Amino acid sequence: MDSGQEFVDFYALLQVSPACDRKMLEKAYRHAAQMYHPDHTDTADIDKFQEVTAAYQLLRDPEKRAKYDQRYKELKKDNLYQFPGGEDLQIDEKSALDDAEAHEKVLYHLYKRRREHAKDPGIMGYYIQKTLDCSDENFEFHTWYLKSKGFIEITQEGKLAITIEGVDHVISMSRKAEETKLIAQMDEQAREA
Repeated sequence: MDSGQEFVDFYALLQVSPACDRKMLEKAYRHAAQMYHPDHTDTADIDKFQEVTAAYQLLRDPEKRAKYDQRYKELKKDNLYQFPGGEDLQIDEKSALDDAEAHEKVLYHLYKRRREHAKDPGIMGYYIQKTLDCSDENFEFHTWYLKSKGFIEITQEGKLAITIEGVDHVISMSRKAEETKLIAQMDEQAREA
């Protein structure tokens, strides 16, 4: 990071705000490191893995981070990332509902796979993305969310598989759906009576 080297925006590399706390920094690093790790054949990128590791090692050290932040502010003073505000923060409610539906589909597919193939519970992400018919960016969002919630994991073979928490979530969703159906049936019977 001396003046002879090109300055690298470690915050952008880890996709975090310069104001992020230690916990958020660690979560971002774990996500990126897992994605780019050489053991994950689908998303392996050794150079990226080394870059995110170097970024994390520097930013987790308070003294090194303070020096880095000073240089960051000097170089980025006119170009600091601004988080959206006002109308840019509003999302289409349908998008959020579509995302929830996509998350359910992923979990149901992985649940079914684990029930039917307990010794090989994983599915290549490509096949799930194809089933969802979504862009790479949307699929990355879905897998990030489900991994962060602890509902899915990446197996040693680089496949997606449901976790115990994911199985419990599918069972909970199924119970709620059944309760909703029973309540609707009871309402219908009461109206007929």
